[in-house]
Amino acid sequence: MSDEVKINRGLVGVYFERSGVSHIDGSQGELSYRGYSIHDLATHSTFEEVAYLLIHGALPSVAELADFDARLKAARSLPPAAFDIIRSTKDGHPMDVLRTAVSALAALEPGSRAVSEEAFVENGIRLTSQIPMIVAAHEAIRNGRDPVTPDNSLSHAANWLWMLKGEKPSTDAARLADVDFILHAEHGSNASSFAARVTIGTEANLHGAIVTALSTLAGPAHGGAAEDVMKMVQEIGSPENAADYVKAKRKAREPVTGFGHRVYRTEDPRARHMRDGVRKLGEEMGAPEWYAILQAVVAAMQPYARHGLNVNVDFYSGVIYQLHGIPMDLYVPIFAIGRVPGWIVQCIEQLRRNILIRPLTLYDGPDPRVYVPIGKR
Repeated sequence: MSDEVKINRGLVGVYFERSGVSHIDGSQGELSYRGYSIHDLATHSTFEEVAYLLIHGALPSVAELADFDARLKAARSLPPAAFDIIRSTKDGHPMDVLRTAVSALAALEPGSRAVSEEAFVENGIRLTSQIPMIVAAHEAIRNGRDPVTPDNSLSHAANWLWMLKGEKPSTDAARLADVDFILHAEHGSNASSFAARVTIGTEANLHGAIVTALSTLAGPAHGGAAEDVMKMVQEIGSPENAADYVKAKRKAREPVTGFGHRVYRTEDPRARHMRDGVRKLGEEMGAPEWYAILQAVVAAMQPYARHGLNVNVDFYSGVIYQLHGIPMDLYVPIFAIGRVPGWIVQCIEQLRRNILIRPLTLYDGPDPRVYVPIGKR
């Protein structure tokens, strides 16, 4: 039988379902949500608009966006017991705390147990607002501070920075956070989205699927690139060292973090928006050297672009977070904050035509053996 079976390890190149959410053309370096270019969305839309687009399938009218925004703001609350759980786990990694708190919400909020498209939308809107609250509350509590109360006069991205830092962000800083969330909102059948769909395939609820997605995102092979890039930039230290750093990495056959992607063979289309953001934020924060180091690495890696080693979106994200003074262990939770709408709509799509996802493994173990009782072994 083994001669008749083709194994695609990691399901590489395997289409397991149809989807009307995001289109990725890896060879051309193109990404769209619901038919809209990521460049148009990152340039002209807000995260709230994009979240509505992903969940409902069309860009909202003024009235629809106002209603959606009001629902998001109304959901900026956590049960008191959730704060108790965050306090009891405050010494854990932020992703572990986030996963634990979301799991607890499934028990603390009875409506989270419902399994229907309407329930997924309602619970998804609530989680979209609650997940940044959990991350910000944990950051405050583990540093001996009280969590910051949400400010409903602020947008989703601006309120996130307000809750995290306790100070109102500048217009440019809030917009950059907004763009960051837009760029990370959805990306096809990535590991965490696929894991969420596997969970929904068992007819589980949305909270269970989001816990699965968070657990998958926590793995460094999926969500850890931004943190690794920041470590690389700190190791390089100055633009003058970039070329030697890249040369040493290539000689040792070691990857240069932030280059290459499982899907894209050209530059990640999201990267250009983060690149401009790093430059502007670095100038605003009085730290332009971070951008200079990144661009020096890009220049040193240029000869390898023909091999598909092009810059990806995470190459710039970590430096943006660093400029905000955000601890490195929050980089993956920030990824999660942006990805929530994508997880929601992937779960909705799975539910609409649900089927248990159950691939096969080709057995290559021992041939049939005679069982020997323990006393005769």
